[in-house]
Amino acid sequence: MKSLWNDREAAEFQGDLGLRIYTSRLLGRDPSLVLHGGGNTSVKIHEKNIFCEEEEVLHIKGSGHDLATIEGAGFSPVRLEGLKKLVKLENLSDSQLLNAFRAHLTDPSAPSPSVESLLHAILPGKYVDHTHADAVISITNTENGADRIRDIYGGKIVVIPYVMSGFLLARTAAEVYSQNATKDTVGMVVMNHGIFSFGESARESYERMIALVDMAEQFLKEKDAWDLPPADETPVEGPLRIQLTRLRGEISAAAKRPLILSVRNTSLGRAFARRDDAPQLSQQGPATPDHVIYTKRVPMLGRDAAAYRKSYEEYFAAGAKHSKKNLIMLDPAPRVVLDPEFGLCTAGRTAKEAQIASDLYGHTIGIILRADALGGYRALSARDIFDVEYWEPEQAKLLQPENLPLFTGETALVTGAASGIGRACVESLLERGAAVVGLDLDASVEKLLERPDYLGIKCDVTIEEEIDASLERGVRRFGGLDMVILNAGIFPASREIAELSLTEWHQVMTVNMDANLTVLRECHPLLQAAPKGGRVVVI
Repeated sequence: MKSLWNDREAAEFQGDLGLRIYTSRLLGRDPSLVLHGGGNTSVKIHEKNIFCEEEEVLHIKGSGHDLATIEGAGFSPVRLEGLKKLVKLENLSDSQLLNAFRAHLTDPSAPSPSVESLLHAILPGKYVDHTHADAVISITNTENGADRIRDIYGGKIVVIPYVMSGFLLARTAAEVYSQNATKDTVGMVVMNHGIFSFGESARESYERMIALVDMAEQFLKEKDAWDLPPADETPVEGPLRIQLTRLRGEISAAAKRPLILSVRNTSLGRAFARRDDAPQLSQQGPATPDHVIYTKRVPMLGRDAAAYRKSYEEYFAAGAKHSKKNLIMLDPAPRVVLDPEFGLCTAGRTAKEAQIASDLYGHTIGIILRADALGGYRALSARDIFDVEYWEPEQAKLLQPENLPLFTGETALVTGAASGIGRACVESLLERGAAVVGLDLDASVEKLLERPDYLGIKCDVTIEEEIDASLERGVRRFGGLDMVILNAGIFPASREIAELSLTEWHQVMTVNMDANLTVLRECHPLLQAAPKGGRVVVI
C-alpha cells in the first residue's frame, strides 16, 4: 500500500478542516480501506464560541457521509470537553449517547456525529483516521489474531478486544489504551472491527495509516496468504432469466416486499460459490459487524429461500431471548446468495443497496480466503452480530412510518427510451423508486444516465435475438421485471395512400405493431412472476 498524498492537490485545501477533507478523500479512494460510508476521520480544532471563549471542537465525519466524497458540511462539530466527560460516566444507553452527541454539537443543523466519536476524543492526536482495512481484518479474524497483531506492530499499536461500538467500547478503549500506550504508539486496533491512526498533522495521521496497513499486507505476503486462489473464469451460462425471476420472487416473498436481485458477474464470486468448503467458510459471519446491515449475518447457499427464512427466524429468536427489550424482527430474506450456477448474487430494496451488498461481500470473500490461508477464518459470534443488527437506534427506525417511493424494489422496461416520451417515462419511473431497463435503437440510451438503478441497452426491437439478449441482461442486473412500457415507434411523413409503398407500410407495422407482440410474449413469464403483479402500458 502506497501513500496517495500529493503536494499540489493538498495545496488546494486550506486550513485544518480542509486538509482533513483532503486526506479523508484519499482514504475513501481505496476500497480496501473503506467502503460505502465505512470508517471515519476527525480533527480537533480550537475555536471561539458565541461568548468569544476558546474551546476545542472535534470535527468528525457525520453519519451517512462517505469519505470518498465528503465535504466540510459532512463533518459534525462536537465540543471535545463534553465528549471527554461522557467517557467518565459509569453507564450510558445507545439512545442517551446519541442524544448527548447532539447536545454537544456547536451547530444544531450538522449531521449526527459518528457513534465512534468518543474513540476519536480519547486518542491523543490532533488528527485521527479509522478504516476497516482488508489486510488488518484478515489477520484479526483468525485464531490468535490479537497475538499476530502484536507481533506485527509491537508498541506501535494498542490492541483493544472486540466490544460493540458505542459507550462501552469507548470506556474499554480508554482503559486499555491508557494502560498499554508507549511513546512509540501511533494507533490502535479494535479486534474484528478496524484500525485507527493519529498524528499532529493530516499528512502524518494519513501516512501512518498507510504504513500500518502496508505492514499487515507484508505480513500476509510473508505467510503466503496475500495472493487469492485462481479466479473462476468460466462465465455464468445463460439463459438464466426464468430461474432468476423465480428466485427473486421467493426472496421477495420472504421479505414481504419486492426486492432487486442482481447477479454480480465476478470471477472471484463464482470461484467462491463453487468451492467445496463454501458451506463452512461462508456461514461463520461477516468480516466486520457493521456489514450485517447490508449483507445479513450469513449468505444463502443455493436457492432455498424458505429454509433461509426459517434459519433466520431461529437466529432472531435466540438473539431476542437474551435482550431485555421487545425487539421487532427485520425481514428474514437473504441479501447475499452463493449459488454454483449463478455465482454471487445480492439483493436489496434498491439497486444501490444490492450494489453495496455486492461490494461488501466481494471484499469479505478476500478477507475470508486470506484468513483461511493463515490457518482459519474466525468471525464474531452470532450473538455479537445480532447485537449490531438489532442496535437500539436502528430498532427505533422500524417504529417510524416507512417513506419509500411507490415503485421501490420493482423494475420497469421502457422501449424507445433515448428521447421524448420514452426518456420522460424513464425519469418518472426512477423518481418513483423503480429500477429501469431502457431500450432504444439509438446507442445514446446506454449513456443516458450514470446510476446503479438504470441500465441502457442498444436494441432493435424488430430483431428477436436482440430482445432476448436485452431481457437476459436486464434480469441479471435487477432480478426480474414488474412493468413494461411499450413506447418504441416510428412516424414517417404523412402521405396519400396512392403514394404509400408496401415497403414503408411493412416497416411501420414491424416496429409499431409486430415488435410489441414479440416484447410482450418474451416478457410474459417475467411479468407473471412479479411480486406485486405485472403491469403493461402500451403507448
